Amino acid sequence: MATLDVLFILLVSIAASLASEGVSWLLVYRTDNYKRGKASIDRLQAQLDKLLEQESQTSSLSKKGSKDKKIEKIEEQLKIANKELSFSKMKSMFAVAVSMIALFSYLNRIFDGVIVCKLPFVPIGFLQGISHRTIAGEDYTDCSMTFIYAICSMFIRNNIQLILGTAPPKTKQNNPWALPEEKK
Repeated sequence: MATLDVLFILLVSIAASLASEGVSWLLVYRTDNYKRGKASIDRLQAQLDKLLEQESQTSSLSKKGSKDKKIEKIEEQLKIANKELSFSKMKSMFAVAVSMIALFSYLNRIFDGVIVCKLPFVPIGFLQGISHRTIAGEDYTDCSMTFIYAICSMFIRNNIQLILGTAPPKTKQNNPWALPEEKK
């Protein structure tokens, strides 16, 4: 029975991710404003990469100052374009958030107190609250719907965005884990 519950949660997570991408496509991705913004980001990123490559190849001090100003200008334009693109996604994100909260509430009512699966490990402290949510008892290898749904949603949505081509543009400035040398 628990296997069916996990499969049900997995299917619901896939369906919810597809539905949220469908809503995003209707409200955002098919609009000319989004297409122009994405094209602008791609163009600016290509220009920035080209300038950075040229800067690394040349060691002339006289041209370095003017290239630094060009790089700063393009980086600023890239930041503005990213902000505008994020702002255009706001209405879609709001609609998706409301629907996901409603779906999560529905699933919580169905699986309240139900052990969905048994974990092969005891989760670390802060994850025990999520993995053991609404389950009575002290066996922390018992897993609730919340943990399975959260894990599935995190991984499935990103992969669906990659498959459908709706993942956010990859820029070096969006990477919070990049080293300072990589962000230049």
